[in-house]
Amino acid sequence: MQPDVTVLVLAGGSSRRFGSDKLAALLDGRPVLDHCLSGMPVSWPLVLVSPPRMVPSEVEGRVRFVRESPPGGGPLAGIAAGLALVTTDVVCVAPGDSPRAGEVLPTLVAALEGDPTVSAAVLSDGEARANPVLAAYRTKDLREAIPDAPENLPARTLLTLPHVLVQPDFDVPDIDTPEDLQR
Repeated sequence: MQPDVTVLVLAGGSSRRFGSDKLAALLDGRPVLDHCLSGMPVSWPLVLVSPPRMVPSEVEGRVRFVRESPPGGGPLAGIAAGLALVTTDVVCVAPGDSPRAGEVLPTLVAALEGDPTVSAAVLSDGEARANPVLAAYRTKDLREAIPDAPENLPARTLLTLPHVLVQPDFDVPDIDTPEDLQR
């Protein structure tokens, strides 16, 4: 049986490398963030760590907004803020600039559920580099791993949790630069 899962979508960054709001950049005629949100499993609630913004109509009824403190405090601060709204046993974290994140989350949850000795299933980029902001976590363990003052600390802090690396059989890109968008 699939566990209850909440997805935290991190969408509060400054897009410094992109030069403008990359989440609003058009990919196949739709904003990058819309691709990300629309691709999420339909039964999972979504917590968007972001200032309030327009979301696709197909997800608006299941999106709640929260803001990290301080605003711009980084992904770890965003995860900490989003966790305050999570009541499920499993929480997935996904970056809003990853249009295909929702496609890989069920695989990550299955890997987490398949190994009771780990606290997280983390996406691997294929070169054994773990991406802690595209992962499935046991909520209780994630809460315990978040430092009291998470602002401006690296998300890699979460890799101290026992985890399994998962490499999907398809590319799960994120959009950091205009060149990434063109690819």
